[in-house]
Amino acid sequence: MKKNYILDGPSAGRKLERMAYEIVENNIEENELILAGIRESGSVVARCIEQLLSKISSFKTTVITLTLDKKQPKEVQISKPIDFNGKVIIVIDDVANSGKTMLYAMKPFLEFQPKKIQTLALVERTHKAYPVSTDYVGVSVATTFQEHIYVEVEGEKVTGAYLS
Repeated sequence: MKKNYILDGPSAGRKLERMAYEIVENNIEENELILAGIRESGSVVARCIEQLLSKISSFKTTVITLTLDKKQPKEVQISKPIDFNGKVIIVIDDVANSGKTMLYAMKPFLEFQPKKIQTLALVERTHKAYPVSTDYVGVSVATTFQEHIYVEVEGEKVTGAYLS
């Protein structure tokens, strides 16, 4: 089956770099950022963003992984306990579909008083069922409800995204 690529590896890299610069611009007064990647591919995107931020900023960054069932997201597990009070948290996923995963991924942070919560997705679909807007978007794609977007990762690198 031929894949209908919307991003190849180099294009994905450029999108990630642009989003890292946007994060710096929007958080210039901050000292620390928590990058919360949604497992699996969202965690890879979070680590890519962390590497880029380390090259272009002086932010102290902490990467954590959020684990949840994307179909039935009742419980969210965090890879390590942190005091999120007064912190800037960026919830990161590979694809923002309906907004449901992003919304539920924020649930554990609501037990605290974070300074702000932002969202990032490498690929965003243009129709949402939940009231979540994505602050940092690599590429926005108009799709039908039947189409799916997949982000390919290899190790710690995003190698592409395609529509199926």
